[in-house]
Amino acid sequence: MSNSNHFQVIVIGGGPGGYVAAIRAAQLGLQTCVVERDKLGGVCLNWGCIPTKALLESAHVLEHLREASKFGISADNIKVNFEAVIKRSRSVADQMAKGVEFLMKKNKVTVVNGEAIFTDAKTIEVKSNTGETSSLTADYFILAVGAKNKALPFLPFDGKRVLSAREAMVEPKVIPNLAIIGAGAIGVEFADFYASMGSKVTIIEYQDHLLPNEDKEISGILERSFKKRGIEQYLSYGVETAAVSDKGVELTLLDRNSAKKEKLNFDKVIVGVGISPNTSNIGLDAIGVKLKNGFVEYLGNYRSTVDHIYAIGDCIPTPSLAHVASAEGIRAAEDISIRMGNPHHIQIQRLNYAYIPGCTYCHPEVASVGLSEDKAKAMGYEIKVGKFPFTASGRAQAQGDTTGMVKIVSEAKHGEILGAHIIGQGATELIAELTLGANMEITVRELANTIHAHPTLAEGIMESAAAVLGEAINI
Repeated sequence: MSNSNHFQVIVIGGGPGGYVAAIRAAQLGLQTCVVERDKLGGVCLNWGCIPTKALLESAHVLEHLREASKFGISADNIKVNFEAVIKRSRSVADQMAKGVEFLMKKNKVTVVNGEAIFTDAKTIEVKSNTGETSSLTADYFILAVGAKNKALPFLPFDGKRVLSAREAMVEPKVIPNLAIIGAGAIGVEFADFYASMGSKVTIIEYQDHLLPNEDKEISGILERSFKKRGIEQYLSYGVETAAVSDKGVELTLLDRNSAKKEKLNFDKVIVGVGISPNTSNIGLDAIGVKLKNGFVEYLGNYRSTVDHIYAIGDCIPTPSLAHVASAEGIRAAEDISIRMGNPHHIQIQRLNYAYIPGCTYCHPEVASVGLSEDKAKAMGYEIKVGKFPFTASGRAQAQGDTTGMVKIVSEAKHGEILGAHIIGQGATELIAELTLGANMEITVRELANTIHAHPTLAEGIMESAAAVLGEAINI
């Protein structure tokens, strides 16, 4: 085998974990290769994070135009070119993918397109889309293979009536009557988008709240906002059976509290009930990489049970978020560099999984970090809670959007930030300050004493911290 087929690091998967890991490895002087079966950027950039945000931005522009008269502006004959909305979303994703290609070239990372499978612990065979195969070897591997949408056993994806997230974002026309199963971030964001575009949307969620992992009070605000927009919600309902035909989908719902059943008919269904890791059929079992429930078992610094093979992102049991995968990829690359004796002064900072921000880009936006109020109580903390509603924010009033609030959950004695929750415009940007504060162990006193510019939405953070202390000024 020629030396050109050997690398110090091979990253399998070019998503937000894989391409970031590859760049960091290359920055550290390691000869690096990325193997990707589709476009660089992975699901997140091509079929997830980025294109869905482009769709939602079109929806938000449309909603602003519909309310233009409130700002003294006439906007008549507003029309939606749905095909152009979808086309813009794809264009944004394609542009970002080209940006990742540029970064690979800039950092001298070799890119090989195709499906990888381990033939032994140091060798992978890569099969291209044209059927050609090649063998690559490496000193170290980083598994960044991501995950795929999980289907319901009795309701498989067919791309016509039963849609995954990937198919839902390239529909040719607005779906007149749409069901969404699952009210996590994926389900809620598609509900927002399609409702704005004119669909009759029904969300079905087994738990008792939208965004069930969020603070219940925050979820309640979102539920009321969605209800005002005509988005129907079946909370605490499971889907018992489904019948798919050429005319649509009939779902039998079961209320898990009352055992009441209800049959509903829809044109199409989007299923957003979670993901499953892409760890099968790549030869991991044969080389000793242990899996648990499909996820790669990992040790310190993301080493698998085979010491020179690392795993990051959605294929390990950590939060399935693009920014988490990227952070894990950087740390895996740095650990490899240290082990290879490269002359870089690296001190790896372990991720604090207790304070990972989570964002949902519906309207109103939802963002959080740390513990919810209920979880903090359940863990035995004595807590204090501070809230600041955006109805009291001058900037929010000026922008004509006062839905939501900032909520801080604090440890009572020392003022440690245990959790922070925001719902409202700009929430996904505002959460960064609270994430930094929580990770740096800033107290609510220090946060309340930090001058925030006026008028800004960020003042809500300062006021919420002051509210914990009983010192909020503007509420």
